[in-house]
Amino acid sequence: MESMLNKLKSTVTKVTADVTSAVMGNPVTREFDVGRHIASGGNGLAWKIFNGTKKSTKQEVAVFVFDKKLIDKYQKFEKDQIIDSLKRGVQQLTRLRHPRLLTVQHPLEESRDCLAFCTEPVFASLANVLGNWENLPSPVSPDIKDYNLYDVETKYGLLQVSEGLSFLHSSVKMVHGNITPENIILNKSGAWKIMGFDFCVSSSNPSEQEPKFPCKEWDPNLPSLCLPNPEYLAPEYILSVSCETASDMYSLGTVMYAVFNKGKPIFEVNKQDIYKSFSRQLDQLSRLGSSSLSNIPEEVREHVKLLLNVTPTVRPDADQMTKIPFFDDVGAVTLQYFDTLFQRDNLQKSQFFKGLPKVLPKLPKRVIVQRILPCLTSEFVNPDMVPFVLPNVLLIAEECTKEEYVKLILPELGPVFKQQEPIQILLIFLQKMDLLLTKTPPDEIKNSVLPMVYRALEAPSIQIQELCLNIIPTFANLIDYPSMKNALIPRIKNACLQTSSLAVRVNSLVCLGKILEYLDKWFVLDDILPFLQQIPSKEPAVLMGILGIYKCTFTHKKLGITKEQLAGKVLPHLIPLSIENNLNLNQFNSFISVIKEMLNRLESEHKTKLEQLQIMQEQQKSLDIGNQMNASEETKVTNVGSQHIDKVFNNIGADFLTGGESENKEDGLQNKHKRTKDLTDTLMDNNMSSLTSLSVSTPKISASSTFTSVPSMGLGMMFSTPVDNTKRNLTNGLNANMGFQTSGFNMPVNTNQNLFSSPSTPGVTKMTLGTPSTLPNFSAVSVPPAGAKQTQQRPTDMSALNNLFGPQKPKVSMNQLSQQKPNQWLNQFVPPQGSPGMGSSVMGTPMNMMGQSAFGMQANPFFSPQNFAQPPTTMTNSSSASNDLKDLFG
Repeated sequence: MESMLNKLKSTVTKVTADVTSAVMGNPVTREFDVGRHIASGGNGLAWKIFNGTKKSTKQEVAVFVFDKKLIDKYQKFEKDQIIDSLKRGVQQLTRLRHPRLLTVQHPLEESRDCLAFCTEPVFASLANVLGNWENLPSPVSPDIKDYNLYDVETKYGLLQVSEGLSFLHSSVKMVHGNITPENIILNKSGAWKIMGFDFCVSSSNPSEQEPKFPCKEWDPNLPSLCLPNPEYLAPEYILSVSCETASDMYSLGTVMYAVFNKGKPIFEVNKQDIYKSFSRQLDQLSRLGSSSLSNIPEEVREHVKLLLNVTPTVRPDADQMTKIPFFDDVGAVTLQYFDTLFQRDNLQKSQFFKGLPKVLPKLPKRVIVQRILPCLTSEFVNPDMVPFVLPNVLLIAEECTKEEYVKLILPELGPVFKQQEPIQILLIFLQKMDLLLTKTPPDEIKNSVLPMVYRALEAPSIQIQELCLNIIPTFANLIDYPSMKNALIPRIKNACLQTSSLAVRVNSLVCLGKILEYLDKWFVLDDILPFLQQIPSKEPAVLMGILGIYKCTFTHKKLGITKEQLAGKVLPHLIPLSIENNLNLNQFNSFISVIKEMLNRLESEHKTKLEQLQIMQEQQKSLDIGNQMNASEETKVTNVGSQHIDKVFNNIGADFLTGGESENKEDGLQNKHKRTKDLTDTLMDNNMSSLTSLSVSTPKISASSTFTSVPSMGLGMMFSTPVDNTKRNLTNGLNANMGFQTSGFNMPVNTNQNLFSSPSTPGVTKMTLGTPSTLPNFSAVSVPPAGAKQTQQRPTDMSALNNLFGPQKPKVSMNQLSQQKPNQWLNQFVPPQGSPGMGSSVMGTPMNMMGQSAFGMQANPFFSPQNFAQPPTTMTNSSSASNDLKDLFG
């Protein structure tokens, strides 16, 4: 079985190749390109039908080809008879011109292998559509295999055949002689056309009213292609050897029967014994009942029965058949009107096109696309008819797929897009803009559709501008963003600013308000909102339009207005507009409502921002405090206990300078931490009698012991007079083993560290002293950095010092000290004159640059740096030292 199929396939392929090669040798190919084999037609379906195009104009055609290899089995004279019959039919068809006859584009051409001619584009023959696929390519095209005739197609097709016969019988005085489904061709638009004039008979007396048609006797010995199809032939042809116009009407009746019975003829004829078959057929026709015609629609059943009557005179003629009620169908009449459209004037056409939208929904899509659409688009060349035709074309476009629209409709609309007159064309397109944007490819939208919208916005007609502005929001979602931003929005703004029509200005604002949701937030803030301030008019409708855009932008979730824009641009614009005299109470309330809403939002957002900022600052402060506390823990000085007294005494100079641990008062934390007790407090609390009980040997004063320079700074020196430790033992009630250097010293002083915890000038000052013969080595005590937060610590255990110095004196608080006069304060440290315990050292009160006491009190004028410019250079003995101190401190 498979081998047979393969053999059949190879045979079909070979035949197709042979036919193609045969056509290539035909003169038709000089002007036409031959394409695919699509159908078959003519007597016995002997003609193969190919797609084709004319080389010069690219016009689509159908190429009919008869391959002479089909008749190789016949004798030469039979071949000649067949060829002559085929030639006669084509030549007769070429001479006849009528809408119901197949139109020949190129006459018959003969070559050694084939006959060929060209006609209008063809879909198939009626026989192919009804299921006779003889001489078709294998496999059969689905277009033909699945083709089903709609009622309107059947009705109008039979009406077309009737009209064609009417033309032949009345005008040409001719009998076709072979009306069969093979000789009825469906063109590409679906119209039924008559061909196959191989056996036509012209009247012998065409000038007379009663034409006479000579008839040839049936010759069964002739090849089948030289004889008409007997199944559709009237009985009188065979039985009485006569023919007339009624004979074609009988054939029409048999065709109608076949159409409603899936291509099956009413009678089957035995061609070997045709006379006997027709005698039997005559008998059946005389007794033909309604049961035999059950598949035929009831409204035409009686007419078919009359057409099949044995008596030719009973049969209705072609003209009568065109007027039967069966053909009064709305669809058939509509199609018939389109076929006669070229005969109508503009007024008749316009009235017809106005009523067409009511009819189109009743017609099948294939009929509309194949039959009606080409007729409509052909009217685009008439500008006056375009406003009447265009709505119907766009209505058809709605029912088409995108592919059908692009292939069939869009190419015809291209020139119409560019027409500016009459103005109704633009209005119609604007009303159907969503359809155009949905089905038109993006490139065509950009090149054809959107430019039409731009022209509408710039049109001089206010009506066009208003309509365009009203319609744009309905299809704004279909416009690509760059086109909207760069082309559409600028034209809407220009229309608003340049128009003299209040309606156009208001509609522009309304249009902008409706398409805001399709725009980017920053484009609205940077382009749309500033544009509102440029609008010159102050009419209430315009002001409400402005307010509407502000409100839409402000309340839209996607857009929104920043508080900076609200405060800087929007509210300064809206508030003056709200008090325009043209506004009524409701309009004013609308303005105030929006303004209040904006102010509330502004207040809420900015307040929230400030609260968050405050929280962040507090968190940062807490973080800084924690870091400083950690640094303080790492760098704080641990006071040495009684077991390290020697080390304490070695560093006593620095202790006097720094006054112990100072407290950082920065950031308002002076009340949060307990002030660390410093060495000065300890000394004040000790029993001063212990100091006077200590002995001091008489020193030899160095003559060169002077201060070379003392810069003006906020630093007070407790004592700075160098002494010679080789001549004198300075115990000062502290440590007799205190070491001294023999040279001067450079001491960098951190001015951020304040004596007695008082603030002083920041920075580091290097103080250089002269070159004394000897100077105590005041080792620096580790001091925490300035600004470091001090943690609360336990007071230094000074019990060893208390035991050393003797019984304690009552403690004096800092407040009490601050209320005492400088002399009173010093008297706590300086024993009365002649007291044996006081060494020859100059004591001073710590001073800052402004002469203010380190305790925060206003210092005595005496404590200015000038008074320290010339310190005493010699010290003779303890008595003279006491006297000098008294003279010095008053």
